[in-house]
Amino acid sequence: MSTIDVSGLTSMYSEIANQNSVNYKADKLKATANSANSESTDEELMDVCKQFESYFLEQVFKQMWKTVKTDDSGDASTSNLIDFFKDSTIQELASQSTELNSNGLAQMLYDQMKRNIEG
Repeated sequence: MSTIDVSGLTSMYSEIANQNSVNYKADKLKATANSANSESTDEELMDVCKQFESYFLEQVFKQMWKTVKTDDSGDASTSNLIDFFKDSTIQELASQSTELNSNGLAQMLYDQMKRNIEG
């Protein structure tokens, strides 16, 4: 009886899900920003700006992760588990960073968009 090696499926699925997630988030954020007009409330506008800051931080964290040397001598199942949960963990970290320790990007975007809407 032969066995089928499916160890690469998790990382392949994770990569495809990540690409779809990034495209979905970017499209959703673009649509929300395009719908911003003078009728948008300040709260809605700030929410869009925070979403963008979170998305930006998520992309930064993902690029930072690529620079980390990983020890490939570990168990393959552990490596697959890390790959599977890495994206959701990075996304949550970016969201929490925006909410708790904003770097000011959301506020700068808000101020600029507010000027553009009013002017």
